[in-house]
Parts: sequence; structure tokens; C-alpha cells
Amino acid sequence: MSDGTLGVAPIHIVGAGGLGREVFDALFQNGVTAADVVFADDHLAAGEVHGAVVRRLADTVGGSYVVAVADPAGRRRLRRRMESMGSTPMAVVHPRAVIAHDVVVWPGCVVLANAFISTGVRLEPHTQVHSNATVGHDTIVHEYTTVLPGANLAGNVVLERDVTVGSNACVLSGVHVGAGTFIGAGAVATKTHPAGRLLTRVPAR
Repeated sequence: MSDGTLGVAPIHIVGAGGLGREVFDALFQNGVTAADVVFADDHLAAGEVHGAVVRRLADTVGGSYVVAVADPAGRRRLRRRMESMGSTPMAVVHPRAVIAHDVVVWPGCVVLANAFISTGVRLEPHTQVHSNATVGHDTIVHEYTTVLPGANLAGNVVLERDVTVGSNACVLSGVHVGAGTFIGAGAVATKTHPAGRLLTRVPAR
């Protein structure tokens, strides 16, 4: 696996909600201690989460960061904010994720426990593959796209930027999904779809 998982302390997890705590666990399982982690969140009072300090975004400078927000637009906005303060993106891959040796994981990506990423896959910057999701061979997941828990992408799929694939949704082999499309939970995308669509049902439409 070619990846962007080399981070420099402090490691800022941007967002201290449920996904942020999942990202913390992935770091913890990789041997990172709470002392090296800072939760950056403007919506939470100062304190600690799992022993890691909570700070406002304005108080985070330098180090590394990963955005623990599922919404693509929110992720883009927070990326700009963190990089304006000199922080560098890093990928977080849970050690119980199964990833083929030739997968390319760019900085900013999150891959959670029990995800399966097959051969030839490219995960572009700031994409997320959540728990129990599968990504088939030679699939390209463009930047800021989110694959939610239990979703299944078959081989040779292309997800353009800012796509969300809902929990337990499926995208069949060779399908190309346009930028900004949202595939609802349980939907099945059987054909190529243009940008900006909301897809529901089986088959998705």
C-alpha cells in the first residue's frame, strides 16, 4: 500500500463527535497515544475526549490533521482552515482494514475497521471508507467522497468528487457516478449517473 499515513505530532482530529472517536480508536490501535492527539472542535467545551485534549480550531497550529466529518463540503472547508494554520494532512487506516498491497491511499483519507479495499484501487485525498464497506478492484474514489458503513462498490467503479454512498448501498461494476451525487442507504446504482443527483431505490433513480 502506498499511503499518506505518516503524521507529525500533535495529530489533530478535526471533529470530536462519533466519527472523531472512531478515528481516535484507529490511531490508538496503531499505537498512537492520547498525549499525541488533539481534538479540534469549535462546538465542544474545552476538556478531554478519551484522554486527548479538546481545543478550538483557532488554537491548533502545525502538526498533522485528519478531518473526521462525513459531509464532503464540511471536510473541504475544514481542510482549508487547518492548512491555513500550517497543519499537514495525514491518512488514518485502522489496522483491521484489509487493503491490497498496491492500493494508493492519499493524505487525509480515513479507512475504518473491517473495510476491504481490493487491488488497483485509488483513494484520492480526503476520502473516507467506513466500517464494513468494500471497494472492488480498480475503483477510483475521487477527493472528498464518503463511502458509509456497509456500502459495496464493485470493480472498475468511478466515484467523482463529493459523492456520498449511503449505508448498505451498492454500486455495480463499471458504473461512473458524477460529482456531488448522493446515493441513499440501500440503493443500488446499476448504471452511470451524472453529477448532482439524489439516488434512491432499487435500481437507483
